[in-house]
Parts: sequence; structure tokens; C-alpha cells
Amino acid sequence: MAALTVAALVAGLVLAVLHAVGPTGDSADVNDVGGSVGTSASPTPAAAGASPRSTADAKDALAARPMPAVPESASRPGPVSDRDPGPPILLPRATVTGPAGVPTGFPRTPEGAMAQLAAIDQTALQSGSLSGARAVIAAWALPGGPTTTSWSGVQAMRALLNAAGLSGGGSPQLAVVLTPLMGQIKGSVGPDFVVPCVDFELDVTMQQTARGAIADCQRMVWHRDRWMIGPGEEPALAPSVWPGTDLAIGLGYRGLRHG
Repeated sequence: MAALTVAALVAGLVLAVLHAVGPTGDSADVNDVGGSVGTSASPTPAAAGASPRSTADAKDALAARPMPAVPESASRPGPVSDRDPGPPILLPRATVTGPAGVPTGFPRTPEGAMAQLAAIDQTALQSGSLSGARAVIAAWALPGGPTTTSWSGVQAMRALLNAAGLSGGGSPQLAVVLTPLMGQIKGSVGPDFVVPCVDFELDVTMQQTARGAIADCQRMVWHRDRWMIGPGEEPALAPSVWPGTDLAIGLGYRGLRHG
């Protein structure tokens, strides 16, 4: 019973950290893809003919635009819906392993940006250690983006280890599994800036397993030959909802499938 209580506390603290990510803001004139991701987004007027300043403003406004708020209870396991959420989002598969052991090689598409974000988050949290999470963000954030102290993934790992009474190095008894199950594209500004949101199932095990849902949105920027987390404040928090529920579908999340 004590082990189950600790596991539930750990999962709850991870959820609390990731719920607290990002500011809120007003909507902007950007290309809203929503949950309908099928082809690459077209450049918006901001990206195609405006000044660098107006393009930067559009990116900031998109990232900061609030998303629907949900109660914390929405992140707990709930009944799976019989509604059809529509065709799944087809995520490309990684072709190589990149820095910090993160799978990469995804194409220059919104789906590729979403797949890269999922791989970054999975590698960081499943490392089960602060050093692992910090190595990931150090390798995958551009200058001006989240750092080894500010990134929500690092803060989540810190909260998890503190709740479990562990050091920064983690423990062989702690197992974290993060599975991307649903997602949506919040929007894009031109072909090289996408804000994808991924809704994960989180399983935390310390003798017994506790489950919950966490969602993450990030500014993904195409840099040289891969997607990276771009500069600026982390986006407004995404609704963390148990995948497959009526609420998840109603919020625009769609199932993910690896191609």
C-alpha cells in the first residue's frame, strides 16, 4: 500500500509540473492546423512576406495562445469513448539516433515535428535521472530556448525524484514509461515553425504502477537537418486528458500511428 501511495504521488507531481508550463496570450494570424494534420502546412502571410519582427510576433502569439483548461481529474484513467476521432495522425518513424540518444531523422513536415517532440520527451523522462533529462534538452534546444534548469521536462524529473525520495541519479527501482497516444498541431508559421502538442500516457512504477496523462506543446523549429525546440517561452500548457476519452476527442486530439 505504501508503494502504491508513493507511485501515485510521483505521478501526480509530474502532472502538476507539466500543467504549470507556459504563459497565456491572445490568438494571432497564423496557420491553424488544429487536429487535422495530413499534409505540410502552407506558409502564412506572416512568414511569406512580412518583416522578421512580425514573423517573430506571430510565432510568440501562437505559442502563447491559451488552450482549453481541464480539471486535473481529466488526466486520470477514464472510460474509453466509442466516438470516432477521425483518421489517426501518421507519425513518421525515426531513421537514426541523434544526440543524447534521441531518435531523429524525421521529415520537414508538421508530423515530423510532432514525432521529434514525442521522441525528445520520451527519452528525457524515461531516463529516470536529472542528468538524462538535462542531456536531452542541452542537445535539442536552440539558444534562447529552454535550458537545463528551466525546461519543464527537467522540472518534472526533479519533482518525480523528490517525491520518490531519490537522488538526482534515480534508482533501478524506478521505471518511467511515456507513450504518445494522441496529438494535435496547434498551428504553424511558415514551413519551419510548428507548435505540436502530444498527449501521453504516463506509467510510473515503484513496486506498483500509477498511471496518468500528460500533454506537452513545444516550439519546434527546423534547424539544418532536424527539428529542435526553438527559442522563446515554452507554449501555453496543453490540456492533459486521458487518451481516447470523449473529452480528449472533443478537444481535438487524434490518435497517433507510426508509419
